[in-house]
Amino acid sequence: MAKPSTVLFLALISLLVALAVGHDKKKPLVVTYDARSLIINGSRELLFSGSIHYPRSPPEMWPDILKKAKEGGLNVIQTYIFWNIHEPVQGQFNFEGNYDVVKFIKLIGEHGLWVTLRVGPYIEAEWNMGGFPYWLREVPNITFRSYNGPFMYHMKQYTEIVIKMMKKEKLFADQGGPIIMAQIENEYNNVQLAYKERGANYVKWAADMAVGLYNGVPWIMCKQKDAPDAIINTCNGRQCGDTFSGPNGANKPSLWTENWTAQYRVFGDPPSQRSAEDIAFAVARFFARNGSLNNYYMYHGGTNFGRTSSSFVTTRYYDEAPLDEFGLKRDPKWAHLRDLHRALRLCRKPLLWGTPRIEKVNQNLEGMWIITYRRNPSAFFPDCKTVVYNTQRVVAQHNSRNFHPSKNAKIVKWEMFQESIPTMNDLQVKSKIPLELYSFTKDTSDYAWYSTSITFDRRDLPMRPDILPVLQIASLGHALLTFVNGEYIGFGHGNNIEKSFLFQKPVSLKPGDNHISMLAMTVGFPNSGAYMERRFAGPRGITIQGLMDGTLDITLNNWGQQVGVAGENMELYTEEGSRKVSWTSFNGNKGPITWYKAYFNAPEGNDPVAIKMTSMAKGMVWVNGKSIGRYWVSFLSPLEQPTQSEYHIPRAFLKPKNNFLVVFEETGGNPEQIEILTVNRDTICSAISEDHPSHVRSWERKDNQFRAVVNPVKTGAHLTCPDNKVITVVEFASFGDPDGACGSFYLGKCDSPIARKVAEQHCLGKKECLIPVERGSLDEAGKDSCPDILKTLAVQVRCSHPFRKNN
Repeated sequence: MAKPSTVLFLALISLLVALAVGHDKKKPLVVTYDARSLIINGSRELLFSGSIHYPRSPPEMWPDILKKAKEGGLNVIQTYIFWNIHEPVQGQFNFEGNYDVVKFIKLIGEHGLWVTLRVGPYIEAEWNMGGFPYWLREVPNITFRSYNGPFMYHMKQYTEIVIKMMKKEKLFADQGGPIIMAQIENEYNNVQLAYKERGANYVKWAADMAVGLYNGVPWIMCKQKDAPDAIINTCNGRQCGDTFSGPNGANKPSLWTENWTAQYRVFGDPPSQRSAEDIAFAVARFFARNGSLNNYYMYHGGTNFGRTSSSFVTTRYYDEAPLDEFGLKRDPKWAHLRDLHRALRLCRKPLLWGTPRIEKVNQNLEGMWIITYRRNPSAFFPDCKTVVYNTQRVVAQHNSRNFHPSKNAKIVKWEMFQESIPTMNDLQVKSKIPLELYSFTKDTSDYAWYSTSITFDRRDLPMRPDILPVLQIASLGHALLTFVNGEYIGFGHGNNIEKSFLFQKPVSLKPGDNHISMLAMTVGFPNSGAYMERRFAGPRGITIQGLMDGTLDITLNNWGQQVGVAGENMELYTEEGSRKVSWTSFNGNKGPITWYKAYFNAPEGNDPVAIKMTSMAKGMVWVNGKSIGRYWVSFLSPLEQPTQSEYHIPRAFLKPKNNFLVVFEETGGNPEQIEILTVNRDTICSAISEDHPSHVRSWERKDNQFRAVVNPVKTGAHLTCPDNKVITVVEFASFGDPDGACGSFYLGKCDSPIARKVAEQHCLGKKECLIPVERGSLDEAGKDSCPDILKTLAVQVRCSHPFRKNN
């Protein structure tokens, strides 16, 4: 039997009102606040927010993602501004396509949602350099995020550009736009002590600068206990109802700016999960303790396209969010939180004007009881009997994600081009020692070649055939390939926690000239911590052990270097660039640093698309010239599985036919086993026990009366297909003591033989259905084999488009 867990439910009282979610996007709004909440045009608001980042999904996906966010009960969208994509070269700006933040914010407003704009300019966000452009690192005498003249100059200049753009487009709420709050800096308390008095001075300067640029909406700083008076300090974390010490001013509201819906993942990580029940409990607890805004970080994580992710972070970002990487609803998380928002809105008035008190109903049940209104402290409402929502009892449906090999998108004829291994003479940049990797590549490539030459006499080398010299490379990260005399020696890498590593491999050397070449790699730049401008990577010490004269240090041996690999510089990932070299048919050679190209047609239907890369090792993928990001399937988690196997190809990147697919494989793999997949969540389920509450949609507040909208109110399994599909198959149905999870249910010791038939009668051919949890209909009359247990109805169905004769 499961161990009892603490439960928080919302017990409704007689004076409840519903909150209107939308707003008039054209009407100027006055946004103020006090200790209880934000006040928008004189009205207190419960704010349910979700982080959605515009560069992590193509513009073609934005409308659907925002539509689902609003359907999920959100009324605010939170996004960062990503400095390094907007000003990759100093003074040259890009706000187009995927980077059109103005279009994104306007679209949010058109969906009737508000915006929290996190200007940064430091954002962290598991984004390359925390959002800072590389050129900022090379500004003389700069110290990031400190009371430092060069940094403050550039930070203010950029912030001013962003604010002016928002003002010009009339995007702030007091101009009639959707932006109701803005954020300056980000989680600065994490590093503030490292900068001593310059840290405290910087916080005050940043606050004054932000408010001075625009004061028409409130400004916030997250995780900033000493936020200046004009700034609201907010909480980030998983349990802010318990961990937040509260605002640092008597007139500041309690706001939760990052409620982590799971955890981002780095290559080598096992899966990261956080249950819908845990999130719902934490949110309800926060609102019960004077909270008035909760933001899910992330609500939709999306994809780190290209080289945008920070050190070792996977291409897939926050896939465990309510909307997964592909923009599909992850149930029960999406739906359980939607129901939570509805329940909290039913309690809007007592939550925003009442005095909440948390009481233990019994040892396993914690209830939120609204005792009084502040406007009428003598009024009590003790009759809290109607349970409309229970954080630990998921009434919402579940689903399971499916990856299916596409029938139409068969990859045709792989061809290959292998990079040549350069020697020192082939590389133009010369130096005594290997150049530091970050400053050498300047974030223009993941790759840099290093090569040196050394001459040995026969007497320098081991005389015994069973003894080989050992090449040892001490690297500050992140990874490297090594070649000796053109022969591939091996691959070494660090990890997110310890980026430095030691590479050691036996090598065959010869009398005469020997060429030692390394392809060093970054896997994203760092994104957090103090003094980010002082981080380093790449090979730092190179020795050859086991020579007849002992160990030879060749670090100072003179090196040739080059940023990028040849195919990258020739843009082989584009059709035009691919014509610059001669390709050969794939012959089974799985060698390192090899380019592969092929074509495929767009997959059937409209479901999202992915590419399965488990037959490869590490590298990058492009589709029609657009990078879908880094892959690294050879870096296994402790579960002996890749951290990420499937990689998102947005439909917006595809043409109907002849899509140009290019893979650059670093260490070796078999492209013939790469598959194009379609993705759906067409397996939907419900698991409802006899003591589950009815669905929160069974209740409403109308004409100042709380009432049921269905009669009678019943507990039941609610199932709804996505994308206008219908239920075509009941794959599992059991009424008794079934176990398992959606996609893997199994029978227990007690079951009703007619459960599947009842489910089919209620659901087949329908887009949505309700199966009441009633013994009278789910058990055969007089044949209840286990009358003394609390029973559960578990149902799993499959959705698909309705069958048509001409299909």
